Amino acid sequence: MKNQPNVVTLTLNPAIDQSLIIPGFQAGEVNRVESEQSDPGGKGVNVSCFLADLGVASTACGLLGIENSSMFEGMFLQKSISDAFVRLPGKTRVNIKIIDDKQHRITDVNFPGPVVRASDLQLLNSKLESLIAHHAWFVLSGSLPDGVPVDFYHNLILQLKHAGKKVLLDTSGPALAASLAAKPHVLKPNIVELEELLGKPLTSEKAVVSAARELIAGGIEKVVVSMGEQGAIFADSKQCLLAHLPATVVKSTVGAGDAMVAGLIASTQRNMLMADCARLATASAVGTLAELGPRLPAAAIIKSHVRQVTLREIP
Repeated sequence: MKNQPNVVTLTLNPAIDQSLIIPGFQAGEVNRVESEQSDPGGKGVNVSCFLADLGVASTACGLLGIENSSMFEGMFLQKSISDAFVRLPGKTRVNIKIIDDKQHRITDVNFPGPVVRASDLQLLNSKLESLIAHHAWFVLSGSLPDGVPVDFYHNLILQLKHAGKKVLLDTSGPALAASLAAKPHVLKPNIVELEELLGKPLTSEKAVVSAARELIAGGIEKVVVSMGEQGAIFADSKQCLLAHLPATVVKSTVGAGDAMVAGLIASTQRNMLMADCARLATASAVGTLAELGPRLPAAAIIKSHVRQVTLREIP
């Protein structure tokens, strides 16, 4: 990739995702692994990988355990992703995903990561300050590891906005609630995360749209709500769209939201209108369902998906 990266993805809690294919998995029984695959992951790392597949250069930043960083380093080199991670003592956590394609279930077993020290955060903040001058978009993705204060994203969003940068936030729980007042430019919760944020169920399309518009009225420029098989809502102050594309093959749902984020960011780099943004983001999310690990199918398949996305404008 020859273009200078214009996008930074931040992953504070990366993981090595070990996917085990076990048809008919049964808890408490002896299970045989049909196949396995290990991939460097974490939400921001995934976004950088998907951006690379979409032809968009990015800089990946965050906190990485030095003892098992080689898998990440190899992937960054392979995909021409600029590596700006701060190395920590110890290992990056491992997430085990047991994929049962016979019963269509995925079981997650997530290990804890290293505890982040104040000195680690100082190094990270220094690294981010050095990146601000040369990048326009910052994607803040995923959970906060132990040792990182709950208002970390909130404070960083304010810092980035003060510097004239654009911010997309994709997190959940207390980290999301604590960040809302900072008003990121783009917010991408899934339906469960949005319900948790608002403290109420959203049982209809009208309720989801109303919630998205409430967030926009509060100062967020664009809200994208992914709803699984029901599609995704794309809303800003001017319009609201429901994008939908049925998945024909689903190997794993892991990373689909991150692929949607990558599609959103890629569309900003190409100055796309909302409708085209919704098509690319939805096509990217559905495309990764047929893959294991942070990768998209061939460009021709993504283009085919883009053409098949249905859009409905919501008044």
